[in-house]
Formats: sequence, C-alpha cells, structure tokens
Amino acid sequence: MKKISFEDFWKNRQKGPASEWFAAKAFAAAIGIGALLLCTPLATQSGKWPDPLTAIFTATSATCVTGLVVVDTGTFFSEFGQTVIILLIQLGGIGFMTLGTFFLVLSGRRLAVSDESVLMDAMGTGGVNSLKGVLKTTILFTLSLETIGALLIAHRLMSAYSFGTYRALCDGFFHAISAFCNAGFALHETSLTAYRADPVIVPVILTLIVLGGLGFVVVFNLGQIQWWRRDRLKKGRLTLHSRIVLATSAVLTLAGAVSFYVMERNNVLYALPLGEQISCSIFQGVTPRTAGFNVVDMSSVLPATLFSTMVLMFIGGSPASTAGGIKTTTLVVLMYSVIAIVRGRDETEIRHRIVPGKIVRESLSIFFLAIFLVSVFSCILLVTERHLLQPGMHNPEHILFEAVSAFATVGLSAGVTPHLSAAGRIAIIMLMFIGRLGPLTLALTIGRREVRPSTARYPEEEIVVG
Repeated sequence: MKKISFEDFWKNRQKGPASEWFAAKAFAAAIGIGALLLCTPLATQSGKWPDPLTAIFTATSATCVTGLVVVDTGTFFSEFGQTVIILLIQLGGIGFMTLGTFFLVLSGRRLAVSDESVLMDAMGTGGVNSLKGVLKTTILFTLSLETIGALLIAHRLMSAYSFGTYRALCDGFFHAISAFCNAGFALHETSLTAYRADPVIVPVILTLIVLGGLGFVVVFNLGQIQWWRRDRLKKGRLTLHSRIVLATSAVLTLAGAVSFYVMERNNVLYALPLGEQISCSIFQGVTPRTAGFNVVDMSSVLPATLFSTMVLMFIGGSPASTAGGIKTTTLVVLMYSVIAIVRGRDETEIRHRIVPGKIVRESLSIFFLAIFLVSVFSCILLVTERHLLQPGMHNPEHILFEAVSAFATVGLSAGVTPHLSAAGRIAIIMLMFIGRLGPLTLALTIGRREVRPSTARYPEEEIVVG
C-alpha cells in the first residue's frame, strides 16, 4: 500500500464539500484569539495598549511558526505576552490536524474504520487498534523532547551564564519549543548570536530543529525499526518516504553549510576562530530549513549567501513536520520527473518505485504556486517599501529575502521586517498565512478530486516550447 503523508489523512475524509479548508479556519481562529490577547496592556512590558497591527503580525508569525517580528519579543512583550506567543507556536507547530485527531480519539469518540486505516498507513504503523497509542506517542514524544531540550538549555544558562532558576527555565522552554516547532522566535534581540560559541545551547537547538523538521512520519518509521535484529523481515525497513527525507535533508544541510563557509569565511566569519566558523556554518546550513534562528547578522552577508539561503528556505523541511516551504519530497519528485522526461520515460521512478501521476501533478502545482506567490508579493513589497531602498539602507534582494522567508515560514530576516510600513506588514501577514496553508490546501483540493476521463476528445495541435 502506498505510503502517504500525515496530512493526506484529511484528504481522504470525504465528509464535507469544504473539509480541505478546516486547517485554514482553525489557524485563522487561533490567530484571531492570539491577536486579541496580545493586543491588551497585560501583554506588554510597558503596560500600554500595543498597536493592533503589531499584535496581529506577531500572532500570525507565531501560529504559522515563522519567526518574523516587528518588535523585539524579549523586551516588548511581558511574560503573559510571551506565554501567549509560545502557546501559539506549540499549536501551530504540532498542527491542528494532529491535535484535533488526538483529542477526538482520547475523548472516546471513534473514527470510521477507513479513516483510521488511512491515518495508520500515513504514520507507518501496523494496526487500527493502536491508533490511540500512536497519537499519544506523537504528543508525548513532542513534549518530552521539548522538555529535555529545555532542561539542558536551562542548566547551561544557570551554570555558565549565572541565570536564576526561574528565568533559565523560562528561557529554556521558550527556545526549546520554538526550535522544535521550527518557529525561530527568540527572547534576545540578536537571536542566538550571543551563544554561537556555546558547546551546549547551539547543539541542543540544532538537534531540536532537525528532529522537528523531519516530520512525524519519519520519526515513527525510525522508531519502529528493530535495529538490533539481523533478520530483515523482523527488523523492519525504511519506507521510500523516509529514505527520501533523510537523504535530501542530509544533502541540503551539507550543501548549505559548505556554501555558507566558502562564501562567508572572509566576510561575517572572518574574525571568528576556525572551530566557531565551522559551527556557525553548520548552524546556518540547518536553520534556513524553516527554523529562523541565526548566529550571524544576516543583513551583513554577501548577496550570493542571501541567494543560496533563499533557495534552502524555499525548499523547506519535510511533510507532516513543523517546517514550511515546498517540502523536500516535492523537490525530489520534480527532479526525478525531469530525469524521466530526459530519459524518454512516461512514468516517474524513484528507487525502483513508480510515483503516481497525481503526486507529480500535486508537486508541480505546489512548486508553481509557490513561485507565483513569492513573485507577486515581492513586487508588492518593492512598491510599498520603496522608502527602504535608499543608499546605505537596503537592497531589492533584501526585500525578496523577506518575502521568501515569510512564505516558507522561516523567520530569517535581512533587517527589513521591523521597518516595514503598515501596507508591507499586511502583505507579510498574508504571505505567512498563505505560505503555511496555501500549498497544503491546494494539495488537499487536488487530491480529493478523482481524475475522470473527458467525454469529449479534441484534436491535437503542436506548440513550440523551449
């Protein structure tokens, strides 16, 4: 049986004409509630009423696990405001589909057998009866991993930076949740720049980012394999989806780290020791995969580095994960489709497996929708933010960088977002929301519709291309 992503569970639920819009409605509701809470004096350090647009922008960025900010999270928002932000990040990261199904089953309500079968296949598990256990494991795995990461960060802050217990725990949990959910929100104005040489904090954050970006499907598949067994039948195997995700993630991370080091070793990395240069390069090779944290000033990097980072941001993480972008599997399907065309083959083949035509169409649709959205909103921002395109301020590539970061829900910034006009902020809000849900909604919409043969057959006519 074909392995499908966790989101495809909802694709197979034919329980309403607009079921594919469930996630969009749920995200919009969370953003609305979060914005109302952040718009109160209780949410700010000063105790004053914040700008409503700032509250909406922050709530959208948190729920869509983006990380772009127009104000400094650590100094502008109070503990209440920061709590609201981290709760929105947790909801957006785990996903309303996972949480909704989890609480539905936990409350004792049963799903249809067909729905359970699809969900179990999506998560790579063996039987319908274990659905409740799988969902519990998903949530417990997430919370446990975040807790372990938070405690490690907190211990390091107390032992090496003289943080008090309460503040260290608050910082630890905030950054651990933000890292695992690939949100990129930080309580420090310079993100993680102050800790780039730390041997504990950076590796912990890096590990959480990677695990959050792999996706639950891959994590469950890895957890089911009995690595100590020699018998392959009893040992289990990696699914095609897991192999694609792991291989692509490794290649993109290595390429990102190497390219960052090569291009920036005489620029932003020049004054750093060699070990720190390598550490920063590895981190900056991982974080564009929608994490959003940074250990160097992105506004000071070279244009070539901005471009390579934009490519990594645009690709993003993997399906059923906390990451955004077009996803690694989409990239691989498109690459092998091109290879099939070059070889003169009708079907897309990956590792001796045929990819269904529907998946190829979804990948093409997602890719071109992403290109279209980034292009349109980049043009809008170039018009609304022309006041920033002054000598000594920002360049057009900075505007494009911000647009890609918003669409891919990354959160890396070239320093443009805090200076956006009201129109620019609204544009970024829309791009973050669409970028988080647009490709998924498109895939669900296409996936629900069966391909039906046309009743009419029109004559063919050649078109010159290429």
